[in-house]
Order: sequence, then structure tokens, then C-alpha cells
Amino acid sequence: MNLLQAINSALDIAMATDDSALCFGEDVGHFGGVFRATSHLQEKYGKQRCFNTPLTEQGIIGFANGVASGGMTAIAEIQFADYIFPAFDQIVNESAKFRYRSGNQFNVGSLTIRTPYGGGINGGHYHSQSPEAYFTHTPGLKVVVPRNPYQAKGLLLAAIRDPNPVIFFEPKKLYRASVGQVPSEDYTLPIGQAEVISEGKDVTLVAWGAQVDAIEKAAKLASEEGISCEVIDLRSLLPWDVHTLEASVKKTGRLIINHEAPLTCGFGAEIAATLQERCFLYLESPIMRVTGLDTPFPLALEKEYMPDHLKTFEAIKRSVSY
Repeated sequence: MNLLQAINSALDIAMATDDSALCFGEDVGHFGGVFRATSHLQEKYGKQRCFNTPLTEQGIIGFANGVASGGMTAIAEIQFADYIFPAFDQIVNESAKFRYRSGNQFNVGSLTIRTPYGGGINGGHYHSQSPEAYFTHTPGLKVVVPRNPYQAKGLLLAAIRDPNPVIFFEPKKLYRASVGQVPSEDYTLPIGQAEVISEGKDVTLVAWGAQVDAIEKAAKLASEEGISCEVIDLRSLLPWDVHTLEASVKKTGRLIINHEAPLTCGFGAEIAATLQERCFLYLESPIMRVTGLDTPFPLALEKEYMPDHLKTFEAIKRSVSY
């Protein structure tokens, strides 16, 4: 399956195994959304369970909060992550705080917000942003980002069944580009647990979503120079797996974080601060970040903006030679 097919498979299973599951958003019904992630779900489950909404992100999440608090399983799509901000108040002040402010009497736990994020499709500054860090500052939410089809299906099913509201960021440039073996049956993967993709002894590389490919390619270039890299996919940003990263950095003594979002206050800053506290006496060089730039996402200069494998490889060499 490609990544889109894996997501569609997860949604199909979720709706087949839970009669209360609703799938809704802009254009998700009759033709499966702008990327076709919800293709054929309306045909299979009817217009009462898979349907189009008006073009109002605040309304989509407001409705999702309502049906989830009423006991339904809400799977909402925000067509592009760039347009999630009109719903910011509903997500941050309602979804995330509903259980807390009710003293656990009410919850919107059965709420998953799917949204495609990131660049790589020449979408310009309104269709290419990576806004994950805004939501990691909000207790009560979970934030998940898959890197390939197998991860996408297992993590999405876990998100839909999690008793907390989850924002599920899908790397849109991988929708059709990332292809892999995916079981047709039902399975879940743990939220909050990073995956060590390959072990190494000299440098720890960590990324999530589409940027995992960049650090894997950088690790291959480094291996040709005799540098052994440990490659880690964080998978979940809230909660995030401190212990796996801590163990890795204590082993390698070096850490490079790669993310597509801008540098300032990107989630890499949280990782760097936490690992510096926990691993200070083990570090052989400063923790480094390879990220997008502190500018709006450019159209003509997208390649220059992206924190690719070559920029990561240069950071690896600087770290090792520090």
C-alpha cells in the first residue's frame, strides 16, 4: 500500500468495527477528499457516517467535540494543516480541556483530527506548513506523525481508539511516494513510543514524519565516511519518548534533531533542552538542530528551505569533528 491507501484501510477498519464512528470534513464524502484518503467510505457506510461539512474548520472541530462528548467516535479531517488555525480555539480550549474542567465527568476522548502537513509538493506558504509545535504546548492532546504506510495504519487505528483527543499529522508529500508492506488486518502501534530504526555508536539522529527519510539518507552518507549513526523515528510528539532518546544519547554522546518546521520554538528545542538536562555529562558536542528556516514557507525556493539529507550530513560531520 501507499500511505494514502494505508490511511484509507485504517479508516475502513475503524468504521467497520465501531458503529458509532463518523468520518467527516471538507469534501471527504462523495469523492474521498482532496487527496482521496476517504475514498469509497461513503459508498460503504452511507452518508450518515461519512459526509461533507461546510468550509468552516472551527465548525468541523466544534461539531467533532459535540458528537465525541455525546459518545460517538469522531474522525475529523482538516483539509490542510495550514488551515487548522480557525479551529485552534476549539482544539486548545475545548477538546484538550473538556475532561479536565469537568472533573472527568465528560470527555471528548473519541476524537481524532487528521490533517496533511508539510512541504515537498510545491504548495507555497498556505499548503506547506508544519504546525505540530503549536499543539505540543497543550496538555490534554496527543500529537502523532507517521513516516510510512505501515506506521500510518497502526498509529491511526491507535489514535482513533485512544481515550484522549489526538491530532494526526499526515506527511502529504509521502501520500503516494511512500509504499510498503501493510497488513490488511486490524493492528495498532503504541503512541508515545519511539522506534530505533537502526542502531549506531557515534551520533544519534532523530526526526518524525517525512523527515525520517532525510536522516536515513544522511546516515547512509555518514556510514561511507566511517561514522555510525543511530536513527530514531519519534513517531509521537505528545507524549514523546524521552527514555529511548536518553539511552541513545548516553551511548553516542551526540544528538542531531531534524524537523521541517522553522527553527525557533520548533519541537526540536524541547528535545534539545530535555536531553541536555539528562545527558549533559555524556555529550561530546553541542546538540544540533537541522530545521526549516525562520521565514514563511517559500514557493520558488522550497528546495533551499527544506532540511534535507545533505544539510543533515553536514551537521553530522560538524558534530563528530567538534
